[in-house]
Amino acid sequence: MAAETVPAVAAKGLDAEGCIEREGSLGLVPHPFRPVVAAARDRVLDLFGSRLHSAYLYGSIPRGTARVGRSDLDLLLALNEEPTEADREDVRMLGEALDGEFPQIDGAGTLLYSRTLLLSELERHDMGWFVACLCTPLLGDDLAEYLPRYRPDSLLARETNGDLALLLPRWRERIDAADSDETRRRLVRFTSRHLVRTAFTLVMPRWNGWTSDLAEMAEVFAAYYPERADLVRTAAVLGRSPSTDTAVLRTYADDLGPWLADEYTRVHGTKTPRP
Repeated sequence: MAAETVPAVAAKGLDAEGCIEREGSLGLVPHPFRPVVAAARDRVLDLFGSRLHSAYLYGSIPRGTARVGRSDLDLLLALNEEPTEADREDVRMLGEALDGEFPQIDGAGTLLYSRTLLLSELERHDMGWFVACLCTPLLGDDLAEYLPRYRPDSLLARETNGDLALLLPRWRERIDAADSDETRRRLVRFTSRHLVRTAFTLVMPRWNGWTSDLAEMAEVFAAYYPERADLVRTAAVLGRSPSTDTAVLRTYADDLGPWLADEYTRVHGTKTPRP
């Protein structure tokens, strides 16, 4: 049970009507990353042409907080039709090419969906919210125009991160299969960020605000669950500067993760099952 109801920091990230403000803009992209963004934009167009409905940036680069040599390039693409396995392989290769060519980024990843799925009722409070609030338009017709405004409520919490219990077995498989320091480092970064964001959205409706800053997310969570605060604060640090320590991953999979999944279910329920 939560032991504290006083927010760690003042709630923010909402407009005058209490809806989550869209974060990021092309104007905030730091100068060293602008050539990367320009190259990504041009290559996405070359790759998909008229099949592309719209393209978006998300993460630290459009928020203006990216660090040279430490931050990755995050893209989301919406196609006019369902993407194929060949399409997924194409964007994987695109990410590898950008990562190899531009030393200012540490990895490049692309989420690939159809326009229909992103606007579907099933994804309204998950990927739809993600596009409308966390993605910065790069190309095409902005899907946010067809989506509602979002509040930091329990429904949003449930549909964004209410599936942690389903993910943990896959994480354990990936931990067992990690056979290099680079693989472990990327896995620590990914799982750390995921757990901090899940911890934050657990308390987000009570805090009644939004932030994408990992350290701030950890502090908000800490005010409500001080007994778990140190683990989440550590995860926030590792989400930005990951280690290669397998013990960290085991702690996530066997301690913090299961506890967080159980508490999330108790407070918000479980995410609507996907096909």
